[in-house]
Amino acid sequence: MTEPTTDEQPPGDAVEIVGEGESTEGRTAITEPTKLMRIAIMLRELQEEVRRADPDEAGRQRLKAVQDRAFEQMRSVLSEDLQDELDTLVTPLDAETPSESEIRIAQAQLIGWLEGLFQGIQAAIFNQQLQARQQLEQMRQRGLPSGAPGEGHRSGRGTGQYL
Repeated sequence: MTEPTTDEQPPGDAVEIVGEGESTEGRTAITEPTKLMRIAIMLRELQEEVRRADPDEAGRQRLKAVQDRAFEQMRSVLSEDLQDELDTLVTPLDAETPSESEIRIAQAQLIGWLEGLFQGIQAAIFNQQLQARQQLEQMRQRGLPSGAPGEGHRSGRGTGQYL
């Protein structure tokens, strides 16, 4: 197993969470994960509201404005490659007053993409934890001396009633 360096990109579909001042050039990264989560939750609530109510024209215009603003805010916390993916897979609403079904479909696209992103992050974190556990186990196996306690040797303290 090779030791990862700081210059390597995350493997496969891994997503890296980076600090606000760090560069995301050439990496799949999210600079503000909490902001992304808040936007996702807001969009999910909007989607539920559209299902419960039949928005009129003014309501649909407002939903479009909120969705467009959320889309731009999401893009601001994503690396360039995630922005490109979002632009490719999620089509923003074009009409000035979209229909209710257009709004539902656009919100479902956006929420679905976000859920996939979050699942990818969870999988990447799980994979990193697994790799860290394996590395720790390898270090433990290499670091134990041949006569370590627990292998039949006594450690100097008795187990009986005498000191």
